[in-house]
Amino acid sequence: MTSLVLVHGAWGGSYGFRKVRPLLAAAGHDVYTPSLTGIGERSHLSGPHVDLDLHIKDVTNTIFYEDLEDIVLLGFSYGGMVVTGMLDHIGDKVNHLIYLDAFVPTNGQSALDILGPDTAAHMTAAQAGGLVPPIPRQLDTPQATAWSNARRAHQPLATLNSPVTLTTPVEEAPFTRTYIKATADADEPRDSAFWNFADRANQSAAWNYHEIATNHMVPMTRPQELAAIILDLARS
Repeated sequence: MTSLVLVHGAWGGSYGFRKVRPLLAAAGHDVYTPSLTGIGERSHLSGPHVDLDLHIKDVTNTIFYEDLEDIVLLGFSYGGMVVTGMLDHIGDKVNHLIYLDAFVPTNGQSALDILGPDTAAHMTAAQAGGLVPPIPRQLDTPQATAWSNARRAHQPLATLNSPVTLTTPVEEAPFTRTYIKATADADEPRDSAFWNFADRANQSAAWNYHEIATNHMVPMTRPQELAAIILDLARS
């Protein structure tokens, strides 16, 4: 039995893993999908005070209070910022780190730094009261898309412009690591930040690398394929 901690992305919530959780639990693992403050199930706590450090604390508190050790830790999309920022705090508790179509920042980088000045300027201009409206995302059916988009909450801008603090680069950490890339997102340019991270991982002996032929919303569009990869990594 392994403790699996799955961290959702921007504008989302732990509900995004609702199709993945039972598949992992059925294999005998303990599954934790903490909701980040100000979005998802905790959107009622939103505000300009919510930053990346608070999201890091959301997840590190889960690990502390549940007394978790030897965990498989997954960060999805913006969740890659969160899991990276956690490493100086709980890196000794991580057995394997998974980035699911996610940011892999270096020390001092924010999500907006990674996205580049044009995207950063657009998101900053779109914000109101320190909150950035959600980007609509397509799922496999109109009904699923409508269900998901109705639950996507405004993202606190401070979570996107806060820099990560990371003493040891991810590639040099003692645990193993995997990058999983969604390869069939029609709206994603080949030189996107996620593709740049994927290409780096695919060419490095420090990483395992997998692809899933779907769009960015992997946990909701291909839960079985994602669960199969996670379960395989949990056994290794």
